[in-house]
Amino acid sequence: MWRSVLAFSALALFGAGLTGCALNKFEQREPWRDQTEQACNAKRLVETSEFVTSVKAIEGPGVCGMLQPYRVTRMGGGSVALKQRMTLACPALAEAEAWLADTIQPAAALYFGQPVAEINAGTYACRGRNNQVGAKLSEHSFGNALDIMSFKLADGYVITVKGGWRGTEAEQGFLREVFLGACARFSTVLAPGSNVFHYDHIHVDLARHDPRGLRRICQPLIKFTPQLGADGTARPVSRPRPVERLPAPPQAPVDVEEDDPYGVSPTSHNVRAAPSHLARAPVEAPSHARSAPSAYVAAPAPRPRLATTRPVDEPAPGFEREPLSLSAPGLSGPIY
Repeated sequence: MWRSVLAFSALALFGAGLTGCALNKFEQREPWRDQTEQACNAKRLVETSEFVTSVKAIEGPGVCGMLQPYRVTRMGGGSVALKQRMTLACPALAEAEAWLADTIQPAAALYFGQPVAEINAGTYACRGRNNQVGAKLSEHSFGNALDIMSFKLADGYVITVKGGWRGTEAEQGFLREVFLGACARFSTVLAPGSNVFHYDHIHVDLARHDPRGLRRICQPLIKFTPQLGADGTARPVSRPRPVERLPAPPQAPVDVEEDDPYGVSPTSHNVRAAPSHLARAPVEAPSHARSAPSAYVAAPAPRPRLATTRPVDEPAPGFEREPLSLSAPGLSGPIY
């Protein structure tokens, strides 16, 4: 009897595993995935190096995988370490490198006066959305997505997405610049406030939400005027940046999974262009700071980092609280 029970259990687990990875001998990878990979490699948009190496194709289980995966140990030509090795296809890796160069590093220089030295991100994993058995496969299953959990600056200070989204003024500004920069590059961008699954990371991918690949999803909707121009340069401001601050305090290790789960939300929206749908009207500054022309409002004098913390539910001056779920007429669709 025990042998029968064990045999049945083994078969059940095996079947669940196959279902989770969509193993179906009749199912084929969508043609656009291989086509975009081949086009990216033909244009040599990814340069191999001691930090970026091309490895053997990943085929399966099921339709998971990619034609020419890249294993990445450092980004930015070796200047940015990765807390864990990444595996990505050419299109996602090329966009991630451009995002780092054109938005992430300029934003770090603007708000903190130093570069990002390490990124904690999750990439390839053959699984369904939200880790649900039988769910539609995540873009992570094709090396077409990243989950960014934290950034470490050159002085060792760590900006987590979970804490920084409503953290100090500088952390909030930096993460919102990063978010808007991603919306200009990726077809899907989900940050804290988009749904309950993205409270601690920013998810970006290059999924196709329509046959022509024109539709984009960028959530949550935020009211924030970026201080970075489209070319990554800072807009003129009336006071020098960054603000003075104390040396970074010791940071506890960030305890996150390599690929945090994310899933389907009925409150998602498809948007046809990003980030033009985002509301960027300037927020009226408090009376003590209305002389500053920037919509990013800080304290009237530079303050050390340790004095800028506030309760997590209280938004920073100049920022408007984003709703956890959003609704707009005529906008609906899946969250990836």
